[in-house]
Formats: sequence, structure tokens, C-alpha cells
Amino acid sequence: MSFPISEEQQMLVDMVRGFCETELYPHEDLVEQLDDVPAEIAQDIQRKAIELGLYAANMPEKFGGGGLDALSFTLMERELGRAGYALQMCVGRPSNILQGCAGEQIERYLIPTIKGERHDCLAMTEPGAGSDIRSMKTRAEKRGDTYVINGSKHFISHADKADFVILFAATGVEETKRGKKALISSFLVDMGTAGFTMRRGPHCVSHRGYHQCELFFDDCVVHKSQLLGEEGKGFDLMNDWLGSTRLTVAATSVGRAQRTLDLALDWAAQRQQFGEKIGRFQGVSFQLADMATEIAASDLLTLAAADKLDKGTVTDTDYAMAKLFATETLARVTDKALQIYGGMGLMNSLKLERFWRDARVERIWDGTSEIQRHIISRALLRPLGC
Repeated sequence: MSFPISEEQQMLVDMVRGFCETELYPHEDLVEQLDDVPAEIAQDIQRKAIELGLYAANMPEKFGGGGLDALSFTLMERELGRAGYALQMCVGRPSNILQGCAGEQIERYLIPTIKGERHDCLAMTEPGAGSDIRSMKTRAEKRGDTYVINGSKHFISHADKADFVILFAATGVEETKRGKKALISSFLVDMGTAGFTMRRGPHCVSHRGYHQCELFFDDCVVHKSQLLGEEGKGFDLMNDWLGSTRLTVAATSVGRAQRTLDLALDWAAQRQQFGEKIGRFQGVSFQLADMATEIAASDLLTLAAADKLDKGTVTDTDYAMAKLFATETLARVTDKALQIYGGMGLMNSLKLERFWRDARVERIWDGTSEIQRHIISRALLRPLGC
């Protein structure tokens, strides 16, 4: 593995951490109060991120992106993860699946998104399907040179800030060992297209300002040129491009866990009880030791997966292990930190309460912890014929 990180990578880490501290942290309290990022703040963050070369750092250089290797980009994600989600998302990282764009899609969707002129969101999840992607009910029926889309999606993050949706819909059915399963295709659907409506979903306790939305398609017609990849190959497209999103969740969880530990350390070094700083009590100090150890292990799992991605040897198991351990570490770290803070940890005058709330969703989105365990266990047992 490529450790220790290079001098250039350390410079990137320092720059991104400094960016978070000067450009993102100062707005966190306001975003919590408003449950939104004011447009002028979002635009200012985006402009500064573009000037520093941080915007679309995951996209190929030939299209105007940063062209970072996977390890460097994961280090960047780790540092951005320290900041509130709604704010760090202003430092755009377009969905990797857009690299599947071809022909006129490159000029219409990919390049403008890399430049920050357009914004994307990903729409897979449905009310009745959840993690079972191939049971989705949203359908796209081909009619001549068009597709007619009907159905709905929910829990679609950031759709209210997007200019277009990367939509997954069923375009057919195939027989499998487990019965009939949908053949999935992917489409690029512009906001404002007739028959397509979007609305804010119920309020979520995690990540205020970063909203989840509901999408509805009622005889929504899109041209065949908006098909992303091949018809019926959307599931393959997911596997090709979206596995790395679990790596992103792992990396941001590591960053947030480290920031939480820093807060807990400061509290333990200053707070006094019974005439002593509470950091001197083993009941506190041992928890801090466990937190630091788990964060270090999560970081290594995450960076190892990124290193394998650069080398072309990464597996779904590598992604799953990184996401599983990092997100569950974040849950344990925020909970232990709150215990160290005592009752003050639950007060919204301190940041820890929001970190504790925000941590909860990480074990659910981009594949629940149970899905990650399923991926890992199947990889272990399948070679044994089980």
C-alpha cells in the first residue's frame, strides 16, 4: 500500500482542512438554524473551491476535473467530512457515474457539472424497494425515439439543489434463480421536464440543510439520447461507478469521527470533577483510547480500499468493510463523546449534539450496515459452496 502518504498528498490534506476551518465551519450554526445553506454562501464556497482546484476533483482532467487518484481523493473526502454535510457539498464532487456519459451527453451534462454550472443528484431508492434495487417499480417504456417514465422515488438527497437527475428505472424483466427481476436502465432527466415533479420529503434529524426529496414521474417523456449507458445495463453501470460512493461515506465518517474525538479530548482536558480534570479518570481516558484506536483502524481500512482502487484490485468486499467499520465507528465515537460530555452533550448550544444526530444516517444510506455484512459474508462463504 502507498503509505505513508506523499508530500503532495499531505499538502492536499492541509489545504482541505484549512478550507473547512475557514470557509465551512463558520457557517455551520447558521445552517443548523435555517435548515438550509443561503444561496450567497453556497455560491461563495463553490467559487473559492473552484479557484483552489478542489471542485470536481474526482473528475477526469481531460474534461476539466481535478483528476485526483483515488487515494488522494479519499484523503480529500476525509477532510471535507469534518464539516457539516450541507456545506461540504458546496464543494462539488459530481457523481462518478457521469463518467459514463457519451456523445452529446458530455457537453450537455458532464462538462457543465464539472464546471459547477449544473448540479446532479442520484435517484434509485423507492418506497417499496429500499436496498432491493432490482425490485424497483419505476418504469421507462420505450416508444419510438423516446422513453415514457412512470413511478416515484424517495430519500433522494440534494434533489432540491439539482438541475438534473440520474434516474434508475426498470426497462424490462429477466428470469433469475430468484425469480423475475427488473432490468435496470439509467437516464439523465432535467428538472422541469413535463410530467416530472419534485418536492421536499419529511424532515430528517441528520444533516440539516442537506435535504432528502421525493420525485414523481407521470408519463414523463425523455429522448433516447438521455439514456445513460446501454438499455438494461443500469445495474452494471451502478457496479462500475457507484461502489466508490461507499468509500466516500467511509472517508467522511472517519473525518467526522476525528473531529468528534478532538472535541472530546478538549473537554476531557478542561472539565473538572472532584477536583480533577476528567481526562485523568480511567472511565474517561480509556474511552478516548478506544475512540482513537477505532478511528485509526477505520482510516487504514478506508485508505487501503482507495489504494486498491488505484491499483485496479479493489473488490466490493473492500468497499463494504470500509463503510461498515467506519460508519459504525462514527456511531460509537459520537456516543462515547456524548457520554464524556454528560448532559451538556445533548444541548444544542454545543456541536456534539448535531454530530451525534448526523452520525445515525451513515449506517443506512449507500447500503445499510446489514447490506455490507451480507456482501462480506457472501464473499467469505461462496467459495466454500455455501
